[in-house]
Amino acid sequence: MNWTPSVSPLSFSSTDTLPDLILCPLPSWSSITMVGDDKKSYLQGQITNNVVTLEANKSTLGAHCDAKGKMLSVFQLFHHNHGYALFQRRSAIEKELVEIKKYAVFSKIEILQSDDVCIGLIGEQADSFINGLNDDDSDVRAIAGGTAVRIDRNRWLLLISNEQVTPCAESALSAGATLCDESIWDWADVISARPRLDAAEQLEHIPQAMNLQALDGISFTKGCYTGQETIARAKYRGINKRAMFLLEGQAGSTLPDDLSVERQVGENWRNAGKLLAHYHYSDNKLIGLAVLPNNLDTDTRLRLTQQPESELTFGSLPYSLQQDD
Repeated sequence: MNWTPSVSPLSFSSTDTLPDLILCPLPSWSSITMVGDDKKSYLQGQITNNVVTLEANKSTLGAHCDAKGKMLSVFQLFHHNHGYALFQRRSAIEKELVEIKKYAVFSKIEILQSDDVCIGLIGEQADSFINGLNDDDSDVRAIAGGTAVRIDRNRWLLLISNEQVTPCAESALSAGATLCDESIWDWADVISARPRLDAAEQLEHIPQAMNLQALDGISFTKGCYTGQETIARAKYRGINKRAMFLLEGQAGSTLPDDLSVERQVGENWRNAGKLLAHYHYSDNKLIGLAVLPNNLDTDTRLRLTQQPESELTFGSLPYSLQQDD
């Protein structure tokens, strides 16, 4: 069950500043939870990041892959309710849940899609509001009904029970929060260039194609896990040919349903990828994330396939893709 109040998009242009506190339900997101004596060892052998060294007050990006190193999910991993939670796109969970449970019969572990509600808090006052729920000054905090997780600067995820979501939301609104839909969460993901994986992209890319190596989402020292051979080979042999880029430009007042991107090659245009996440400002500026060939020139002309009049260029990533060997 989800908390689904009546919400509208925030009217937000590319030159505006955000409200000091934004509250946004996240119905397109969910989580998988793991509890049981073997949760740490089981998860360690399944996912790209190091579960053993993850402190209770920290969270990390990570991915779960098949044996060929292709991703089934991208998630934020953190301690939650005496176990772990993997916060990820709701559309990816059906297939991901089947795959990550595949060997659980041999372990003392329970793996479920959580009934907890996902809520986002964004803005200059987000930290202050979270401090009112728990002021222990860590990135992952137990709160009434669940957990608060710092995603990045001025942005928090609340993963909380249905019983606690209404009083928590009412508290935020009483503190002056602006209520809006989850498109503002998309905006925050785009400007911070955070990867996400929906059902349509499952088993399409290795983690490096979505920059997880640059976001501490891959451990190259922890030992074996599913897909590890391919992922390590991509690093040490330099065989990965794709990366996730931030694109920006002008689009029409209405976007097409198909957000495929094409690039100019001579006098022709060829398919290059698609927007994984995007935000369409009220002044029609468009920003988005797309997995593209990593050898494109920075002046390559790009556009939406279904909107040829649009123009997109490469924006600046907030982190470096240079590898440390």
